[in-house]
Amino acid sequence: MLLPLPDSMRELVIDGNSLNIRDVVDTGLGLTKVVLSQSAREKMIISREAITEILNNKTVTYGINTGFGALSSVSIESDKLEQLQANLIRSHACGIGDPMENSHTLMMMLIRANTLCRGNSGARPILVDTLISMINNGVCPVIPRIGSLGASGDLAPLSHLALGMMGEGNCNIRIDLNNWETTSSDLALKRNGIEPIVPAAKEGLSLINGTSQMCAFMCEALYNLDILCFASDASAACTVEAIKGSHKPFDPRIHASRPHPGQNTSAARISSLLNNSEIRLSHLDCDKVQDAYSIRCSPQVHGPVIDMLRESRRILEIEINSSTDNPLVFIEGDKIEVISGGNFHGQYIALSSDSISIACHELASISERRINQILDPKWSGHSAFLANDEGLESGLMIIQYSSAAVLAELHLLSNSATTSNTPVSMGKEDHASMGATGAHRTMIATRLLANVISNEIICASEALHRIEEKPGDGVSRVLEWSRGIVMPLEGDRALSEDTKNLTESLLNGDLTRIFM
Repeated sequence: MLLPLPDSMRELVIDGNSLNIRDVVDTGLGLTKVVLSQSAREKMIISREAITEILNNKTVTYGINTGFGALSSVSIESDKLEQLQANLIRSHACGIGDPMENSHTLMMMLIRANTLCRGNSGARPILVDTLISMINNGVCPVIPRIGSLGASGDLAPLSHLALGMMGEGNCNIRIDLNNWETTSSDLALKRNGIEPIVPAAKEGLSLINGTSQMCAFMCEALYNLDILCFASDASAACTVEAIKGSHKPFDPRIHASRPHPGQNTSAARISSLLNNSEIRLSHLDCDKVQDAYSIRCSPQVHGPVIDMLRESRRILEIEINSSTDNPLVFIEGDKIEVISGGNFHGQYIALSSDSISIACHELASISERRINQILDPKWSGHSAFLANDEGLESGLMIIQYSSAAVLAELHLLSNSATTSNTPVSMGKEDHASMGATGAHRTMIATRLLANVISNEIICASEALHRIEEKPGDGVSRVLEWSRGIVMPLEGDRALSEDTKNLTESLLNGDLTRIFM
């Protein structure tokens, strides 16, 4: 994720209940100053007092004075409880692979802090204060991405996070807008005036038991997809004009007769973008009866994705405002209960990620087909591949090839991660969601999808450059944006940078902002 200009820093108060996807993404981009609400602080203090009472009474309670997982039946002496928590974090910090992107680490830290401040984890406010100080100062533990099974929480990644809070391992420190420096965690904390934590009873488990990593990946994925659903409608409208296609399939009466909200939203957007089209007037009497499915069925394909996105957002925003560790502390009057359950299980996020990955493939698939419509003279009426000198030049031929290659990537990424269950911990943890794997895959899928949509807009813009009549008002605005980044063809040239630049602009929300 690229950082925009830091002129929109805002205060973000977390209370365990009101965090949204935009809050999380903005924090990943360094656009927030995070603050803990007083009400959340008070809830955490009360919750911690309950843990203290359990310790004073020497009540054997999982996660507080016992071993973990398959070792939960082993009681731990009171003078070894701090060591128990530190051992838990160190032993579980065994992630694999490339480090997480700093933006995702910041997002994960915020989600973890928000979870803890609900007051069901028995953690002291100092843990959240430390996380907030690290976020606000741009101090990110170096966290290998791979290691979570999406059940028992994102144990390995969150352990690396907790390790950094303890002043162990390495951290990245933000130097300026897009540059970071890697140093030891103890030095990183010291340079920013942050005291390393010493996790007390239950706190190590509270830090590492939850769905924070998978939620961070899904926050970017759904943020991107929100942009790309609109961009898909915009690119479809551009293609309609580029091939002088029919506007009739977007008639609101068609879609009102099948009242899926997403389909109607997509059709209305495409229709709006086509308003006041001179191109439409130029072919009112042409012999085209029906366009290909990829054109006239765009709302029927885009619509389900819009509806799926809406439901996935609902699920994710519940999840990032939930207590997802185990056990949980409940206080009712003078009664204290610490109850073991399974809120760490990431099945909601896992199944949602599987669905969204398939959705990304479908949006890319229909977009690639529309690219073919533009580049094939049989459908478009333009020169083959929009070459200025057919044969001598190849024009935009390989734009379709690269889009098809992305489709192959997306085909693989659309395979279910959820079905890859592997029992662990001597069979006690015998069903895992693999939600972290799925959510990361989904985030990557949205970035790849953006490339295909950008390719379609490049092709449509080039075709529209060759049409004298003015396209619809909305299409004209898309064309103006794309032409500010990608110049018309004057002959063959390398197009990789063009696609890259347009894709970055698209994911940064530049196209969306034109219509806000």
